[in-house]
Amino acid sequence: MPIYEYQCDNCREKFDVRRSFSDVNNDAECPSCGKSAKRILSRFACFSKDGSGGAATSIAGTGGGCAGCSSGSCASCHS
Repeated sequence: MPIYEYQCDNCREKFDVRRSFSDVNNDAECPSCGKSAKRILSRFACFSKDGSGGAATSIAGTGGGCAGCSSGSCASCHS
């Protein structure tokens, strides 16, 4: 089952809930105060290791773009 992130309307607590696809749009009960919490968009990051030295390189989810232009992706950019 997938894990979804929720935030409480009352105390602003953020927490994760594992639930089925059919329950994804239902509010969850806050573990801190017991009030209703709505699902929020979860943030994530992806990393890859290069073949030579094994250094981790960010490939998605960090909000970066091309250093040399305002585009998010271009032929000269490898981020």
